[in-house]
Amino acid sequence: MISAPARRGAVLATAFAFLVTMMGTTLPTPLYSLYSQRLDFTEFTVTILFAVYAFGVMFALIVFGRLSDQIGRRPILLTALVLAVISAVMFLLPLSLPLLIAARIVSGLSAGLMSGTGTAAVIDLFGPADKARAGMLAIAVNTGGLGVGTLFAGVVADLSSAPLTLPYAVHLGLSVLAFVTLRAFTPAPADPAPLRLQAPRLTVPAPIRGAFVRGVLAAGAGFAVCGVLTAVSALFLVRYLGIGSHTVAGLVVFLAFAFMVVGQFVARRISSRAAMQAGCGGLVVAAAVLAVALSAESLAALLIAPIVLGVSAGLCVNAGLAATVERVDPAQRGAVSSAFFAGLYLMLAVPAIGVGALSLAIGLRESGLVFAGLVALLAAAVGVADIAARGSAARATPLP
Repeated sequence: MISAPARRGAVLATAFAFLVTMMGTTLPTPLYSLYSQRLDFTEFTVTILFAVYAFGVMFALIVFGRLSDQIGRRPILLTALVLAVISAVMFLLPLSLPLLIAARIVSGLSAGLMSGTGTAAVIDLFGPADKARAGMLAIAVNTGGLGVGTLFAGVVADLSSAPLTLPYAVHLGLSVLAFVTLRAFTPAPADPAPLRLQAPRLTVPAPIRGAFVRGVLAAGAGFAVCGVLTAVSALFLVRYLGIGSHTVAGLVVFLAFAFMVVGQFVARRISSRAAMQAGCGGLVVAAAVLAVALSAESLAALLIAPIVLGVSAGLCVNAGLAATVERVDPAQRGAVSSAFFAGLYLMLAVPAIGVGALSLAIGLRESGLVFAGLVALLAAAVGVADIAARGSAARATPLP
């Protein structure tokens, strides 16, 4: 049992480590147009670079998602920060496409370890009486870090003479600081279970499986749009709107993640049912605004779309966590949290690859329009399914 001041220090150290790790994963986002010029690759290569990161996240979540339930949160969080340091160093080495791919994979492994374990660690530190606030903080530092990384890199790219090195040098320093802080302020596992090597398997308890699937699909639809924006927005701005500002490229993605945090705060003030249904409806609207941005080549619509998207996805993510991770025992929390985020990152990666591949045949804008339509259909279907499922549950509950 740790004291209240020690617990506050542990929460701050864990949240800072979470923020810094996720920040590093989006630093390349506004820089893809520069990488494309330096290494002469296409939109499809950019989406592959993004996808290998997402698959790195999923690999870490699936293979190591249950490990923190066995040996404790702290060792996994420290390992995630070590990988963040390695990734930053790799980005600082002489530029080449194979090295860029390898750095993105390592960055994905770091984010994968941090996403599931960091969420579980924050909820553990707050305790059972305050799970709602803990879940909100975990998602805030997760998505906040993603947003800060892309905006910071974009501003640096416009102001600095070393746009492909300075962001990573700063992140390297922050990662080292986060490692030292986390090691100093978080408690070591009191009585870790012996390490058992098991086949990769993330289990979801039967009572929450329906809510889990709906939560992953709804939040995943929002993550899918974020993934496509992250992968191709910088190239779209340059090639279709004639805007070469890296700050604007970073701002588009920053808005999505920043307003995802806003969605978290809104979700905690309404019921999870209302949050899920409002989120799904908002995702349909966001997909429509994105379609307008692509078809009309409108910067205003391109800036409005991530705002609507962020709030809607935040509502869905929060509702999904409330119905899944926050309802299970601590011994299962790491596995369920990792399974939840593995589903989100799968939906982050696959659509980005699909848009990149389809762009080779019909063009970047046209493939984006197809994708926007599919997202709208998915969000609407999940919203209807959630209404039906909750209605069935209410009818099955006997009257007092």
